Formats: sequence, C-alpha cells, structure tokens
Amino acid sequence: MKSMLIYPAGSTAACRFACAELEDAGFPTIDHPSPEVTHLLLDVPSFAPDGTLRDGSSLPALLEMLPPGITVIGGNLSHPALEGYPMMDLLQDPGYLAENAAITAHCALEVAAKELPVVLARSPVLVIGWGRIGKCLARLLKALDAQVTVAARKETDQAMIRALGYRAADTARLENLLHRQRLVFNTVPHLLLPQTIPDRRCVKIDLASTPGIGGSDVIQARGLPGKLAPESSGHLIANTVYQLTMEEML
Repeated sequence: MKSMLIYPAGSTAACRFACAELEDAGFPTIDHPSPEVTHLLLDVPSFAPDGTLRDGSSLPALLEMLPPGITVIGGNLSHPALEGYPMMDLLQDPGYLAENAAITAHCALEVAAKELPVVLARSPVLVIGWGRIGKCLARLLKALDAQVTVAARKETDQAMIRALGYRAADTARLENLLHRQRLVFNTVPHLLLPQTIPDRRCVKIDLASTPGIGGSDVIQARGLPGKLAPESSGHLIANTVYQLTMEEML
C-alpha cells in the first residue's frame, strides 16, 4: 500500500465514511491535492446532471491540481476530462451493483414504513421490475409477510417469480392490479404508469433513475443508500476499492 496515496475529493457522507474505512485498512490518504497523490476518490455517482462534480465544482480544475495519470475512483465516470486516465468505475462493478441494490431495498422499506399507517404483514404490495433492486425488495417484503406481486416484462422472469413464491404480473397489464395495492415500488426507468393511481391510500415510491409512475403524489426516492445509510454506502465503496485494488496487484 506504500505506493498508494488517495485524495478523497467527494463531498458526501458516504465518501467520508469510505475514506475512514480505507485508512483503517491501511490505505494512506491525504486531505489536500499533492504531487504524491496516486488515486482520486470521487463520490458515487460522481457527477451532477450538468457535468459538474456533486458539490458543484469543476473536474478539470480539480485534475489540474493533481499529477497526470492518477487513477480516478467513482461512479459513471463518462466525462471528457477523464480521457486517458485509468479509472475504477464502481457502477460498472457487478459486486458493487448487487450490494448497492440490497442497501437500496432496505432503505426503500424504511421510506415506506414512514408513509404507511399499516404494517406490511398481509398488505398487498406491487414491485414493478425484476432487476437487482426488484429481486431484493421482493425477498425482504416476503420475509415481512407482505402479499407480494412482482411485475416483469419477460415471460421467463414471470415464471421465475412464481417459482419463488410471489405473484407474477405483466408490466404491460398493470391497470387491473392498481386498485388492490397498498404500496407500489417502481424500479423500471421508463414511464409505465403515466396516469395517477386512483386509490389515495396507496403509497407510491419510485426508485428508478427516471420516473416510472405518473402523478403528483409519487415519492421520488433516488440515491437512497447515500441519503439514509451513508455508513453502509461508504463501507461498500471502501470494500469495492479494496477488492479491485487487490485484483490489480495480483
């Protein structure tokens, strides 16, 4: 580890937790730009929609203060200023994505619990999407004895959903299900339900990167790990950096 020196430039609590854990694991860090820096640690994801860093600062200006050829660690590192730089994009790592989905599912249940006047046991819940987050959510909801329906597009996914003990639905035919749900989670990043769900008792939580449920009463819940579980998120960042670094050294 003596050849490494990490400059954590991220602004989030998750990045601070990650930095502390990396230090505990023997990764040296520094709190300011220096010619000795070998790795730049950014937030995950790293950029705001306008291309600036999450704190609003400029990536090119930051890179000018650091030596050329440093390894940049972050998420969604598709920025023109990074051309030619070695990168560790955590949002391209399958292990990171799987663990982050599990944290997201736990956080989503926390959001739901604050909004629902009933317990989840025996409550009808619809999960839209059978990706990483949808799978994790369905498992947690079933463990809480909720009446879980999972909607998926592919017939093969619907068959697996039924095989695992959930009710299955087609994402193209959701209308007849909506009036029976007390809670709806969307994980699909395109608009599947443009109309407002009529039952006002139904809590709607959208976890997708772009909205999938229409209406003004939908809870937009993106980036939950960093907001509700920053220490868990930071642990995941640090653990992934450790594993990827060890792989590079082999």
